[in-house]
Amino acid sequence: MSAVGKKVSGVLAAVRDEVLSPLAGHDVPAPTAAPEEPPAVTPSETTDVVPTPATEQPPALDEVCAAAVELARAAAVEVAGSSVGDHLGVEPEPADPGGGAVVTHSFATTDPAYGGWRWAVVVARADGSEQVTVDEVVLLPGGGALLAPAWVPWSERVQPGDLSPGDLLPPAQDDPRLIPSYADVEADRLPFELHRELGLGRPRVLSLDGRADAAERWYEGPAGPDAPIAKAAPGRCADCGFLVPMAGALGTVFGACANAMAPDDGRVVALTHGCGAHSETVVDNPESSYAGMAVEDDEFEVVSTVDVPEDATVPGTEEPVLDEVAPEDA
Repeated sequence: MSAVGKKVSGVLAAVRDEVLSPLAGHDVPAPTAAPEEPPAVTPSETTDVVPTPATEQPPALDEVCAAAVELARAAAVEVAGSSVGDHLGVEPEPADPGGGAVVTHSFATTDPAYGGWRWAVVVARADGSEQVTVDEVVLLPGGGALLAPAWVPWSERVQPGDLSPGDLLPPAQDDPRLIPSYADVEADRLPFELHRELGLGRPRVLSLDGRADAAERWYEGPAGPDAPIAKAAPGRCADCGFLVPMAGALGTVFGACANAMAPDDGRVVALTHGCGAHSETVVDNPESSYAGMAVEDDEFEVVSTVDVPEDATVPGTEEPVLDEVAPEDA
């Protein structure tokens, strides 16, 4: 288990340790000593000495069986058809205790679906006979063959998110994540005891292993402190007003998000998680100094123009309306 898992498991184990603490004062019987081993006996003191078996020698290649290449090919073609390729070699096999010789001829396969495989044809002959017979024809994988993955039981193939409406996924009878409800170390010592006694409560509840497994999965998942959104958040869920606390030991590490605008709304989040929708998020909006265009009167009066004579004067004065512009000095 990782360091995070050990830390979370330690927090969840605190309740269990409090329940088991009354047993600390009782005397625990010391373990019994292991029985003494009998003295070693040297080979000189024994009466019967078992000799060390000699290294077995590989069987010798029978020349008659090794020469039966065409017989082996015909047997392979009878089974595989035209997908039998070149002869790859021959190797001896352990012979029957009654005598005789057994060898295996290998042929390449030209089937594109079985690249790296080979046809193995086992031929044999009885002791004292020159007639070679075919024992077996089988397709075997080679070193570079593409093999199917190892078979895995369906209970181990199911992954989170695979369950669809109508599917049933019962837990195992000895599932370590569950314990009988009467063994729940977090149970409230209230009238619920009567419910358990009468069988009205939940038959099984989460065990310490079940809580630790869930806590580690949640803490290291997208709702934990290492998520990118949490690292960029202005605050943590522990001091967010939208956090709904959880009961029990899991509540010391997790809570539920109740912010409809948050990406984790309605989900379990770590107290060290966070997002940009934190309840105390404050964004300073700078005030603009631009006041817009100054308009004194947004209504205009349209008047007709009047031709003014050149010798007209301003009423009450002797000055002309239009001053003559003196020509520029040459």
